This record gives sequence, structure tokens and C-alpha cells, in this order.
Amino acid sequence: ARIKRAGIEDELKKLKHQVAVWDRLNTLVGSSSGDKYRRYVQSLVLLTLLKNANVELTKLHSRYRLVKGGGDMEIKVIDSDLADQERPTDNLSGGETFIVSLALALGLAQMASNNVRIDSLFLDEGFGTLDDDSLEKALNALSSLNAQGKTVGLISHVDQIKERIPSKIVVKRSAQPGVSRLEGAGVKHSWS
Repeated sequence: ARIKRAGIEDELKKLKHQVAVWDRLNTLVGSSSGDKYRRYVQSLVLLTLLKNANVELTKLHSRYRLVKGGGDMEIKVIDSDLADQERPTDNLSGGETFIVSLALALGLAQMASNNVRIDSLFLDEGFGTLDDDSLEKALNALSSLNAQGKTVGLISHVDQIKERIPSKIVVKRSAQPGVSRLEGAGVKHSWS
């Protein structure tokens, strides 16, 4: 009876271990609606995005590093100029927000390029919020994308960008109300 009981106790230990594994998995991802699993996968994707964005952020401005915040999808910024202080993203200036957003967009493009080919990136403004050094770093990062065969489209009024970009389309207001003209290399078109 003792031998039989010892065998049963060993079997019980194995079963308790299996239950603990399944219980842990249920705690992480189990719910009838799939919400826990979705949040778990999204948190893994966010970590990958932050890793890729940090690589791009190092090229743009080595002062900042992105980390996952306390909330499910919260992002915090580590500022090395402020003794590695953790800052919420809503505490960033316009230029800082632009640099972080650009790094996230480039990181996201890097993630998508594993499965989907992304050949173009279009940015609408934000450059006016950058100081000269940050603007130069952002333009260098975008130039490197262009050198990799990506099409980079910029919409901007910043003179430094206008001077640096060789191919451009300029929208000019016409004297006639509600009518504008496009001007550029081989482009002559008016519309209302």
C-alpha cells in the first residue's frame, strides 16, 4: 500500500505541475473574448516596435530612448540629458515629439518590411519644430532611406528642406480665388 501511495503522490506532483503551467497560461492569455491574449500579443509587438524605434532614435538623437510604460500600451521616454529621467510622451516639446514619432514610424516600417515591402514614406510638416541639429539628423535619416531605394515625400515650408531636396512639386496660389498651380520638374497643372 505504501509503494502504491508513493506512486500516486508522484503522479499527483506531476499533475499539479501541469495544472500550474496551464493556470499560468490562463492567467496570461485566457479569457472567453480573447482580450487577454490580444493584449499579450500587442505588448510583444510593442516591445519589438520600441526596440526598432530605439535603433532609429539613436541615429536621430541619442538623447532619447523609448521604454514600455506601466500601462498596457503606454510608452515612456528616457531622457539621458536629464539623468535618465523617465518622461511621459505628453510631456515632450513639439520637436521632441516629431523626433520620437519619426523614430516610431521608421521602426514600424522596419517591422512591416519583414512581411510587406514598404517603398514609400510621406511626412507632412513637423520639421518647423526642430532645431538645426535635429533637422539635419532627421534629413540624414530620411536621405539614408532614400539611398536604400525608398521614396520619401516631404510636405514642408521650411527653407532648409526646400534647398536640400532636388525634386520638388511646388503648390502656388493663383490670383484667381480658389485656384492653385503645381510647378515642378515637368509638372504644370492648375486645379480649383
